Amino acid sequence: MTTREAIGLIAGQLKDEVVICTTGYTCRDMQGCADRPGNFYMIGSMGLAASLGLGIALSRPDRPVVVLDGDGSIMMGLGTLPMIGAIRPQRLIHVVLDNGVYASTGNQPTYSDKIRLEALASVSGYPLARRVGDPESLARAWEQVHEEPGPAFLLVQCRPDADPPKERVRLEPEKITNRLKEWMDVS
Repeated sequence: MTTREAIGLIAGQLKDEVVICTTGYTCRDMQGCADRPGNFYMIGSMGLAASLGLGIALSRPDRPVVVLDGDGSIMMGLGTLPMIGAIRPQRLIHVVLDNGVYASTGNQPTYSDKIRLEALASVSGYPLARRVGDPESLARAWEQVHEEPGPAFLLVQCRPDADPPKERVRLEPEKITNRLKEWMDVS
């Protein structure tokens, strides 16, 4: 499956989760298939989606938080993995869409073919760390990460999309922040 297909499958399963989307095409693809007030689109700040998700999970333990990260992005912020593993927010689901490239900047290769990111998550203390690579295993893993206490790490092996998303994120960063805060009922 492609990255966009994986995002579509995940978006179709969302209920009341806060969703933090890493920079670039991930934001654009999520906006294109399932824009909702519970989505936070990072504009810039590559490598920090998991940090933001951790902060929200800690401040609102009543809310499930999904981080949609990329292989390149998580490798820029690897220090967050042991922090999440040590603190163990129960309702954090960290999804890494591993397409092997920095798609948003021209498909330069990452090093995810040499590094087992789910193994790093496991040794960092995530109680559940899995790798999936097809729609059926993604659906089964999605159910599992919602049933067991987290944090959970789900690496989704996918292919880069042939074409970029159709449009950039329509909202300004302040509007993205404010609508998420309103949706979460945070003043």
